[in-house]
Amino acid sequence: MKDELLRLDRQVCFAVHATSRALDGVYRRELAELGLTYPQYLVMLVLWEHQPAAGDPPLTLKRLGQALRLDSGTLSPLLKRLEAAGLVRRDRDTRDERSLHVRLTPAGAALRARARKVPERVFAATGLDESELTHLRQVLARVTTALDAEAAI
Repeated sequence: MKDELLRLDRQVCFAVHATSRALDGVYRRELAELGLTYPQYLVMLVLWEHQPAAGDPPLTLKRLGQALRLDSGTLSPLLKRLEAAGLVRRDRDTRDERSLHVRLTPAGAALRARARKVPERVFAATGLDESELTHLRQVLARVTTALDAEAAI
């Protein structure tokens, strides 16, 4: 029985990895017409979700990294490419040069309307119904929380 535990098809990590790669393929196809990679799409999702109202401070690089679970070394090249594409703007905080603000440009904000169909198409590609997909997200969130706690020990 113990040898059974070493089979590839018994590994949770591989099931998650294989699913992630399959999802990446669907996202790659769907995002091609938006001109975004999957990591860039994730950045845009956070920026669309956290658009500051007039007078509110913009999202910082630090908060963006926390939301995406990415360090600044990984996030900075993504933002440079999004900035070169005219979708975001990065500005140093005038009060604290160490802090970098990230803002959507008008083109970046407008891209949101075209991106609305992406989640629907990915949802359809999963073959799951809405309750199954909700349950899957909940289970994955619990697993992530448990693994984060374990890694912190």
